[in-house]
Amino acid sequence: MSAAVDLQPVRDFLGCATPPAWVDWALQNPDILLVDHANCEKKAAATALNLMYRYVDQPRLLHKLSRLAREELRHFEQVLSLMQRRGVDYPQLSAARYAGELRAEVRSREPERLLDTLLVGALIEARSCERFAALVPVVDEELGGFYQSLLKSEARHFQDYLGLASGLAPEPELAARLQTLREREAALVQREDREFRFHSGVPARPQAGRAAAAT
Repeated sequence: MSAAVDLQPVRDFLGCATPPAWVDWALQNPDILLVDHANCEKKAAATALNLMYRYVDQPRLLHKLSRLAREELRHFEQVLSLMQRRGVDYPQLSAARYAGELRAEVRSREPERLLDTLLVGALIEARSCERFAALVPVVDEELGGFYQSLLKSEARHFQDYLGLASGLAPEPELAARLQTLREREAALVQREDREFRFHSGVPARPQAGRAAAAT
């Protein structure tokens, strides 16, 4: 298993911890966990590549995100191999609302658009890292070892996005914008969801339970 990774900066960056109810839900849906993890790695690579196409005038961004995209695709290959060893099919899954609703907060004009996009990227990477860490002690040994091996790179990815965002706005403005997005991200992971995904919130209570609670 990989060496220990200091996750305190990740936890300090996020607005809340992953609710235990999500961890329990993940254990009830091991195949979907792997399939959606694979999807997340592909999307992360695609996000980095899209930014590289959009901001070709920023060499620092191009170098950082080129490396990040390669790592995300390597992680995708590792998840795919794990799925194949376990006999897990790769069906199409609907996307979680998490990333879409976070990206809906991105402002449309530059340089605010780039700033928000990078901060959202940092939050998504930090949440992914935090969730892998939450799963390590409760999943089987093989999967736990794999997730442990991802922690260092996932923690670095969050720092990469945050570092690229620094300097795009005065520090007080950046901090205020980050706080707004952090609060939105925390609300999303604590809200109820009807379908389990790697970035879903907590499982929705059955309708009957809600009706009974209302009486």
